[in-house]
Order: sequence, then C-alpha cells, then structure tokens
Amino acid sequence: MTISILLVDDDVAVKSATQEFLELSGIDVTPASSAEEALELLNTFTPDIVLTDIMMQGMDGLELTRFVRKNYGVAVLVMTGYSANYSYEEAVNAGASDFIFKPFRFEELDLRIKRVLREVRLKREHAKMVDKLEELAITDGLTGLYNSRHFFCQLKAEIERYTRYHHPLSVLLLDIDLFKNYNDTWGHLEGDKVLMTMGEIITSCLRSNDTAYRYGGEEFTVVLPETRVEEACLVGERIRGILSQRVFTPEKEKTAKVTISIGATQFSTSDTLESFIKRADKAMYDSKKAGRDQLTCLPAPETKT
Repeated sequence: MTISILLVDDDVAVKSATQEFLELSGIDVTPASSAEEALELLNTFTPDIVLTDIMMQGMDGLELTRFVRKNYGVAVLVMTGYSANYSYEEAVNAGASDFIFKPFRFEELDLRIKRVLREVRLKREHAKMVDKLEELAITDGLTGLYNSRHFFCQLKAEIERYTRYHHPLSVLLLDIDLFKNYNDTWGHLEGDKVLMTMGEIITSCLRSNDTAYRYGGEEFTVVLPETRVEEACLVGERIRGILSQRVFTPEKEKTAKVTISIGATQFSTSDTLESFIKRADKAMYDSKKAGRDQLTCLPAPETKT
C-alpha cells in the first residue's frame, strides 16, 4: 500500500529535496507552498501524513496543524529550523504527532515518518476495535439484527424526531408462530436456523431508513420512519409472504414450514413510547387469536402526519 504525504513548505529548495527523497523511498508526495494551498488540497484528498514547516507566510505551520487535526483528523509531522523559537511541547500541544529540526538527515526524517505511521496504524486499529465492540453491544449475535437494547434507544430517537417534524412513524412487531413446538420437535439448533432465516428475510424487505431488531426469543420488531401504517402493512405482508413460502429441512427427507403473526401500528401525538409498543403488541396478539399467519393493523387514534 502506497503511503501518501502532503508536503507543505515555502522554501523551494528544501521542499524539492525532501520531495525527491520521499519519492525515492516509494512515498506518494503532494507538494504545497503554503498552508492555504494545503487546505485546498485537503478538500480533494486525504493523505496519511501532513509534513509541514512552521515558518511560512500567511498561516504558519502550527496554525495549520491545529486546523488539520480539528477538521481532518490527519497526522501531522512538524519541521522547523528555528529551534530557539519553537519547542516540541508547542508542536504537540498544537496536535502534531512528531517534531523535527532543520537541517535534518533524511534518515532521521524516514525514521520519524515510520514512527508516525505506526501511531496512525495503531489508532486506526484501536478505532476499528472500538467500533466492533460498540457494534457487538447493540447487535444480536445469531440473527445479525440489532438487539432489544438498541431498539428502545432508536425508537426513542425516532419519536423525538416525530415530535420535531411530525413525519409519520410506524412499527411492526413480528412473532414466529408455535416456535416452542418447532424447537421441541426438531431441537434448538434447527430453531436457530429459523431465527437466522427470519433475520435474512426481514433485512431483505427493508429500505435504507428502516431498522430491524430481534426483540427477544422469537419476536422481532421493525421501525419504519417516515412511513404511514398502510405502507408498513405492505412491508409486513411481504415479510410474511416470503417466510410462508420458505421450506425448512430439519431432518433428512423431512420438511417443515414456519409462519409469523404480525402487528402494525403508527405513532400519534397522544402516544408515549410505552403505549406505542403496547398497541403494536396487541395488534400482533390479535393476529395470533385470529388464527396466526396474518397481519393485524391497529391505527392510532387521532394520528397526525
């Protein structure tokens, strides 16, 4: 992978010599003669490192460092020939990853660039690890859908958005019919396959703004922002129809089918989070009472959209 450096220096001789050395080292160099030119370039690409002199006309290197760290998050290596006027602490406090005095040996510059790159790599790996841990904290490991903990956080956020903009908000509550019987008959491993299939089917039926959750056990929910309950019912029926056509093979030469009962409703100004979920839950149980494998819609009273 090619390393890219944005080299910022208004000293033509130093900039040319440094660029030549870096390019001979296999580094992709983009030169800039001022901080202002560097900022324009940063709007078009993201280098691995910004290597900048401090003393420049206009915005100096420390100002550039502060701006780059705040707005672009790119590592900065600062160089200067004025050791009496600037300290390592000043550069670090401005956000620089390292500091080198002119005149420097290119071997020293190479070592400092490698050190900064190691730091960048470690920070990226740490950020990825944190992102992964955060994802695991809100994701159901079996189905790949979000978990119930994240459902309540997201639904609360969507209700707050409804309060501000009054865009329609609907929810589906889905429950696999007679799932305990399926588990008792075929075993929990086969039951897990059904749950995973449910996650895949639900995901395949959603739009980019919709989010799906494993609510608990064999229950699932779908939050549909900017969606009227009539549209939510179409999504629910699509999920139900796909599952009803799916054939499972829990044992060799033995097949089984699975159905779901669905409740659908829309949020209204008179609702709380609890009343909203409770109405969806009632709609789902009405589907159970009516014979299962169907969808029941319970529109909210005085729904405003």
